[in-house]
Amino acid sequence: MGWQKQGWLVCASFLGFLASVQSIRRDELFPFGPSARDQLLEAGNDQTHQLELSQPVLFYDGTFDSIFINSNGFVATAEPTSEATYLGKMPAKFGMIAALQGDLDTNDGVGKVYFREDSSPDVLRRAAEHINRAFPEDDEVDPTHAVVITWADVATHEPHTRGDGAPKKRNTFQLVLASLETASYAIVLYARDGIQFTSTPAGDTNAVMHAGFSKGLVRGFLLSRQGPYYRTTTDEEETVRALAEETNSGQRGVWVYEIGTSPYFTNVAPGEVTDLPTEAPAQASGGHEDADARRPVYTDGQVEYPPYQVEAEPIEVHPVQYQPHQPENPEVVVVDDTDINVDVFSYNLGTCANNRNKCSQFADCRDYSSGYCCHCRPGFYGNGIQCVAEGKPQRMNGKVHGKVFVGNSPSPVEFSSNDLHSYVVVNDGRSYVAISDIPYTVGPSLQPLTALGGVIGWAFALEQPGFRNGFSIIGGEFTRQAEVTFVPGNEKLTIRQEFKGIDEHDHLAVSTTLEGRVPEVPPGSTVQIDPYSEIYQYSNNLITSSSTRDYVVSLPDGSTDTRTYQWRQTITFQSCQHGEAMRDIKPTQMLSVDQVFAMYDANNELIRFAMSNKIGDVNGGEPVENPCFTGRHGCDTNAVCRPGEGTQFTCQCAAGFNGDGRTCYDIDECRENPQICGPNAICNNQPGTFRCECEDGYQFGGDGQTCVEVNRPMDPCEEGTHTCDIPERAQCSYTGGSSYICSCLPGFIGDGRVCEDIDECQPGRCHQDAVCINTQGSFTCQCRPGYYGDGFSCSSERTKTQCETHRDSLLGVTEFGPRGPRPPVGQYIPTCDENGAYNPMQCHDSTGHCWCVDRNGQEIPGTRSGPGSRPMCIENGGVPPPVGPRPRPDVDALPPGTHLLFAQSGRIEHIPLEGYDMKKDGAKAVLHLPEKVIIGVAYDCVEKMVYWTEITSPSISRANIQGGDPTAVIKSDLGSPEGIAIDHLGRTMFWTDSVKDRIEVASLDGSQRRVIVDTDLVNPRAIITDPANGNLYWADWNRDAPKIETSYMDGSNRRVLVKDDLGLPNGLTYDSQSSLLCWADAGTHKMECMNPGRGDRSKVLEGIQYPFGITSFGKNIYYTDWRRDAVVAVDRYAGRESDEFQPQKRTKLYGIAAAYSQCPSGQNYCAVNNGGCTHLCLATPTGRSCKCPDNAVGCVE
Repeated sequence: MGWQKQGWLVCASFLGFLASVQSIRRDELFPFGPSARDQLLEAGNDQTHQLELSQPVLFYDGTFDSIFINSNGFVATAEPTSEATYLGKMPAKFGMIAALQGDLDTNDGVGKVYFREDSSPDVLRRAAEHINRAFPEDDEVDPTHAVVITWADVATHEPHTRGDGAPKKRNTFQLVLASLETASYAIVLYARDGIQFTSTPAGDTNAVMHAGFSKGLVRGFLLSRQGPYYRTTTDEEETVRALAEETNSGQRGVWVYEIGTSPYFTNVAPGEVTDLPTEAPAQASGGHEDADARRPVYTDGQVEYPPYQVEAEPIEVHPVQYQPHQPENPEVVVVDDTDINVDVFSYNLGTCANNRNKCSQFADCRDYSSGYCCHCRPGFYGNGIQCVAEGKPQRMNGKVHGKVFVGNSPSPVEFSSNDLHSYVVVNDGRSYVAISDIPYTVGPSLQPLTALGGVIGWAFALEQPGFRNGFSIIGGEFTRQAEVTFVPGNEKLTIRQEFKGIDEHDHLAVSTTLEGRVPEVPPGSTVQIDPYSEIYQYSNNLITSSSTRDYVVSLPDGSTDTRTYQWRQTITFQSCQHGEAMRDIKPTQMLSVDQVFAMYDANNELIRFAMSNKIGDVNGGEPVENPCFTGRHGCDTNAVCRPGEGTQFTCQCAAGFNGDGRTCYDIDECRENPQICGPNAICNNQPGTFRCECEDGYQFGGDGQTCVEVNRPMDPCEEGTHTCDIPERAQCSYTGGSSYICSCLPGFIGDGRVCEDIDECQPGRCHQDAVCINTQGSFTCQCRPGYYGDGFSCSSERTKTQCETHRDSLLGVTEFGPRGPRPPVGQYIPTCDENGAYNPMQCHDSTGHCWCVDRNGQEIPGTRSGPGSRPMCIENGGVPPPVGPRPRPDVDALPPGTHLLFAQSGRIEHIPLEGYDMKKDGAKAVLHLPEKVIIGVAYDCVEKMVYWTEITSPSISRANIQGGDPTAVIKSDLGSPEGIAIDHLGRTMFWTDSVKDRIEVASLDGSQRRVIVDTDLVNPRAIITDPANGNLYWADWNRDAPKIETSYMDGSNRRVLVKDDLGLPNGLTYDSQSSLLCWADAGTHKMECMNPGRGDRSKVLEGIQYPFGITSFGKNIYYTDWRRDAVVAVDRYAGRESDEFQPQKRTKLYGIAAAYSQCPSGQNYCAVNNGGCTHLCLATPTGRSCKCPDNAVGCVE
């Protein structure tokens, strides 16, 4: 690791983790199981699964694009030999990464082996923390890819009993392979009580289990020999037990190894931190349950917990009373926390000259005699390390883990990566918190716990004169632990939250763990929480508070029950001791909370909290009437309220926004100052701010701001030292090191070094009434004299345009007079230009009114003039629409026009189109969705809504592109929703689910769900609608039998359109103007089209790399490519790529859709009055089907 950039937080991260002196708990492993979207290894003994990797793993000096996961506790780099060849024999004869290898079995239904690839920010961040903590003297690393394998509750192959009926012993451990481009690491985690046996049967004896690494056999000139290996354990069972008790990473039970590097490798390098602090002696009493008393017991494949016993001795409760205007007694409760060590390491040693980059970009560094401190600039607040703009709303995102028992239940409800989202309107102190996927068994009983989100209210509370909220004092990196004790039942719940600062999306990141028991609140009950006050006490690196809260439970029978809990919390943080910042903080402040709202939404399995928060004097202070301090000011949510004399105030837009304070708009700093990030850097605009990232091949230098080139091998393709043919005929592809591949471009043939033109003018290439003209690398078709068309289709009569069809359809129903057709009096007839397009100005001959139209003949609002005057119309032009409602901070409104929308790693971005050309300078993110993997994107041209599917917490959501709140419309009964399509006429949406292997339809609000296809599907993904003709098309990329199918929109008349010469058909698009269905295939590397009615299949382009999504607009097809990380435009008539757009952030691109400025023309039978149906109206080519939603009551089809 010694060749990478030195990281300044390594020492801090390492020493901070020394506070953990116990082995990691099972819930502290990386997320695993169905909720983490893991795959499950087939149950049995000696089971193996080959996992193809999207990014290779480096092991010793090899690079591996796939690995073999085995149920016996290891991962192999080649197909493992039979277990008899390696059990009890270390090193193995093949490449092996042994987490804890032995003869294991998962046949009993309890033990399971889970695995997945994962590149989510949370997993990569945790992996980086373990690696950087284990190698404190080396440079920091940031993995870009991980594989997580978990052996959960696995038992030995033979029943491990003593013949006395004792239950099986079980082991739980986890292996994480974290990789970046030049290195791979193995992180092995052994949970507390996770190693219950240390040997497994091997014939007539027992063999000690093994952990370690083996390269396997190395082939020599004549013979093969054993390659290098590294053993973590020996043949002594004590070394196996020590895995959960010792460490090489500074955290007990966690072991880290560097297992492969490129381009040079010597041997496996273990972590360097083996020391642990001395554990405090266990308390003999104190009301805590005995650890063994709650240990799960496994019986007959089921997990059971011993019955819960209520503690006999109630705890003493100290109520906190608020006594205004008594300055002699301001501190009602004193909390003594002598057992908490918060001075873990020194802060800000050195001078600003060497540490300026450690401050926020919105802070200044100031030197003091003993060190330096960071101070936020005017207009921002925080602790200097983290600064946010005054007045700007703040978001918080995170995950919830842990186990909560409800009432006297002996079994807990487990939380595994439940989403937590919070939003605070800072200028009035109102905070909102929502936690998802809360089952009904625990949801109602969590309603009293406003404390789950209360800390975000304290952090951004509305400040009274002379007082400061939490974030302005300590920033966004701190640990908060709270203990809630309910009376009279003595149930206890511990809440631990790790706040990790502001992330790349400008959101506060938090991880929450819940452990303990809560009293039951019956389903259907509501909870009312009265306003309350809470006193916060501030000292060196420690903040404490405690209180007693009452709440009223309104039961379903109408009765009420008043209950109480005691609340005690500590907040530990790291402050700068060199300046006066902490010395100016008042020792006590009071948080006043009112308008408290708590609700459990059983239908959506959501719990919501809302409250208003103010921080001020512990004694109440003088009443303040200024609206800035009451929150009743009417300033924009992105503005700060500036108090004046008496009740006077002004509104000022927050930094990063423009406006009058009542209305504020985001400033695009990247557009206004393209060089703001400096050379070799990329600027990403975000609401109220921007972030700089280095271009590919560069990284931030020692100052954290300047992008410097990464030392890498010379690229012959880039340097021009390759031997490929000229760029007009061949392509040079760099493959690493000094290697490259030459390949001829489409339209040429050869070995890549010499390429010759192919004469594409073969019979049948062009229409029979056209001539084919061969060109270098391509060809053109041209209709013969007297014929009209594009050469692929020629006719003796020119095909009518939309305008001509419109005009002639109206003239065709009029009477013919002596001078031809004459429309009746009062009839408007459109006029067309010499090319058949709508004239920009249209007039009504009878009334004298004139107006401007767009290219589709639709009147442009606000342009109609009266008789005698003419509007000034420009071709395909228009006037900007009136300003609509402002978007929330996470939605950027789109300007008028047609756009491409595409999904990329936690965001949806757009590219404006000018004609058919991509206006790449105008590309930007429309919607930020952190930690979400968005797959499919679709657009509703009627309501200007973008719809998307995401698979992290499977759901289908939508948002208005003119500015709106992202809303989940479907969240339940989804496996892996991928493709999505809209019928804008019938107001329905269709989607594919590749886990449940079905196609569903629903109304656009998520209601009226119905499965329309659920047989003979394996991997359905792309789906597209033809609303005007009532047809549905989809692709199934089943590797054994890929196919493209069609049906009517109700699922009837299903048939296969294409099944031959397909590989991986990922994307589908349908162009209603040409009636062509086109697809992109990542297996055959082709783009093809066909007319579904005629079945005439034609090739558009060959040699594409790894297409995913595809859409069409006019003559162009646009597709996203995983290999190129780009949106590519293809001229389907010329059969060539015409343009490419690479987003600033280089990650995989998924679905893509065209957002039309106007809806395509056409009607179907469901477009008016829902086709007369009471529920679902689904169009067919000749009519419609009225269908009932699944499980509908009282609906008749």
